[in-house]
Amino acid sequence: MMSVQITCKNCGSGIEVHPDHLSDKAQCHVCSHITEVHFTKEHEAGILKECPVCSRMDFYQQKDFNRKIGVLLFVIAAILSIWTYGMSFVVLYIADFILHKVLGPVVICYKCTTNFRDVSNIEEIRPYDHEMNDRIVYSDHDFKGKPLSH
Repeated sequence: MMSVQITCKNCGSGIEVHPDHLSDKAQCHVCSHITEVHFTKEHEAGILKECPVCSRMDFYQQKDFNRKIGVLLFVIAAILSIWTYGMSFVVLYIADFILHKVLGPVVICYKCTTNFRDVSNIEEIRPYDHEMNDRIVYSDHDFKGKPLSH
């Protein structure tokens, strides 16, 4: 079953929900802010075509790893490299390689950054595209699920 993590627009914390076409609201457990959601039967089946939060169809996939932890590990490796003569970066590279092989993918909405895990049609979702992200975030361009074309 697909699980959804919505980013609360009020406090930025994550709201974990499971798709249910009968529910139309998700409440933040930290600040009690209510976010409207529109789940369909496809969402319940794990098929992702449209975001239940922002109704956009532009998604990307990446490995399911917290970016803040990745940056923290890099900073620690950089500090330790003073005493390890750079060997801490080799250890970090090996750890990154192992994590890349072990961790599964997650799908993220470009517009509202909602995370989707256990998506059954993940092979249809393309990897992250910087230009697409910039056009969606900064100029509110809607690609309607189609790839960027020049």
